[in-house]
Amino acid sequence: MTFVLLKLIHVLAVVLWVGGMAFAHFFLRPAVQPLEPPQRLALMQRVLQRFLAAAGWAVLAVLASGVALLGLARASAAMPLAWSAMAVLGVLMAAIYAHVRFVLFPRLVRAVEASDWPAAGTAMAPLRAWVGTNLGLGALTIAVAILGRG
Repeated sequence: MTFVLLKLIHVLAVVLWVGGMAFAHFFLRPAVQPLEPPQRLALMQRVLQRFLAAAGWAVLAVLASGVALLGLARASAAMPLAWSAMAVLGVLMAAIYAHVRFVLFPRLVRAVEASDWPAAGTAMAPLRAWVGTNLGLGALTIAVAILGRG
């Protein structure tokens, strides 16, 4: 029962985190492009503020449940090799999340609060790139989970 509950928490947190990145990257960003920079960048800042807060909890849940699942698997000596790959990718993704949340996003917030739209636009470029990178890593991790029978 513990294994099933941990796996449920793990999968739901991954869905929130990776799904949120997919929504922002493929649907929200293109939909707001016709807006003028002040409206577009202020909206993106508000949406990202909410998403990054929720994603932070999801990242913690993914890491904690992943560590617990690894511990249970080690106890039974039945840990799939794919889990090691998922663990490495998950830690890398968490590091990228931390960089986005605590280094890049505050630049966007400061620029939007100062109504410095050129700086806000400049701040969005690395955010977009790193979210795209993390989304790719998330898709790869999901593929490893499915194809590796994890």
